[in-house]
Amino acid sequence: MLSQPSRSRAVVTGAAVLALAVGLTGCGNTKSGKAKAPVATDAPAAASPSAPPAGKVLMPTGPAAAMTKARETAVGPVTTTKVAGPKSGVTGQVWVWLPPEYHDPKYAKTGFPVLTLFAGGQSNGYNTWAGSELPIPEVAERLAKEGKSHPFIMVMPVQNFSADEKKALDCSDIPGQPKMATWMAQDVPAWVRANFRTLKGRDSWGVMGASTGGFCSAKLALQYPDVYKAAVPIDGYFIPDSRLWQGHDTEKAANNPDQLVTQGKADVKMLVTAGGADPYEQRVVKSWMAKAVPPVAIEYYEQPGGKHLTSDFRKMVPDALQWFTKNLEGPAHD
Repeated sequence: MLSQPSRSRAVVTGAAVLALAVGLTGCGNTKSGKAKAPVATDAPAAASPSAPPAGKVLMPTGPAAAMTKARETAVGPVTTTKVAGPKSGVTGQVWVWLPPEYHDPKYAKTGFPVLTLFAGGQSNGYNTWAGSELPIPEVAERLAKEGKSHPFIMVMPVQNFSADEKKALDCSDIPGQPKMATWMAQDVPAWVRANFRTLKGRDSWGVMGASTGGFCSAKLALQYPDVYKAAVPIDGYFIPDSRLWQGHDTEKAANNPDQLVTQGKADVKMLVTAGGADPYEQRVVKSWMAKAVPPVAIEYYEQPGGKHLTSDFRKMVPDALQWFTKNLEGPAHD
């Protein structure tokens, strides 16, 4: 879990980066500083002694979606369907992988944690996590059998409806464009809860992505901390770059992770990564981390010799799954 002698990491809980490691997919040098003290929060009110404990499991309410097999794996199929979002008005393709435990009769009343995975590039009609380029189901099930990872439900939405980069939607509600942030962070989670056994609250929900997906995962976690507790942006960037923002500076600023991380509003945990062979990427990531204000808590990992390549993103999967397992609730039953 990122603890091997050849790897190092640092925790950032304030506006400064503590001791930054050298290695993962790229950011240059930043000065270390003192982390701000965590923001104090009121203790939760004690439950009434006579009140029964609330159940954790959310059973699916339906209607059940018609799923089509998209890819067979050694640990169960990746299936797909179209999800029509009532809040966003957006209809987009979503891929799902259910861990083998989900179908085990012993877990018939168990709710499972959820990871939402975003791809790099345009992700128009595809999601690389759903294909063989990033075979996360196989790695996840191996780690689950070894007791190193939760068995996660994995959800993989599309991010764009055009292959033209000039029409990139930035996982955002850009004025005059499809409301992708609302679809991704409101409609898709609601659809998941309606179709699969999950857990109440946000403590079992995480989001991860690489490159463009790294931008999306950081942004949505900061914007929707009521939905996601943890995020892993792999080799991402943190400033919206779609040309569709032209003329919408105020809305662009509201969707800018470079500003969202400074606001001190999102109680989320993140593991952000950069490649050790990419100094520019290292500078981007470390500069962004240095702006973080509690209660945002960020850890940094640098992949030794890592480049901005799918083959290197794949190497991050075991560490990412184990990190999520430490920071998200696992399967539970009432």
